[in-house]
Amino acid sequence: MDKIDRQIINMLQQNARVSLKQMSQTCYISSPAIAARISKLEKKGIITGYHSTVNLEKLNFHVKAFVQVQLEPRQKKEFYPYIQQIPNVIECNCVTGDFSEVMEVVFPSTSDLDDFINVIQQKFGKTSTQIVFSTSVQHRGVTLNMPEDNQDEQAQ
Repeated sequence: MDKIDRQIINMLQQNARVSLKQMSQTCYISSPAIAARISKLEKKGIITGYHSTVNLEKLNFHVKAFVQVQLEPRQKKEFYPYIQQIPNVIECNCVTGDFSEVMEVVFPSTSDLDDFINVIQQKFGKTSTQIVFSTSVQHRGVTLNMPEDNQDEQAQ
């Protein structure tokens, strides 16, 4: 990956709808060359998708929370497929510590969240929940630094 690939990734993370023309002007290469680089980054699995960010509160999801679940290793085969089919779970991570899973969830109300937690506890066991009051940093990509070209070539 060179400086131009990094610029492309940074631009797409800021705005997935940025035009090829805009990227070509910033990167000083042609639009077809930008498209070819994007295709290459997709084929390598570096770019895995394109997303829009929505205001969840305006869509009636007023409660955001992090729910930790304490699972036994044998429960993971049942837990993963179950949790993947619940649309209110916007992210789930296997982690270290007292709880093995941490989920980020959104619900219209605290009673909906409570219903979800009760089901999780009955099916899988102990939970711990933190309700989010505010978010100081929204989900964002990682800005890739622009190393010197000769350093970048050595890394390849």
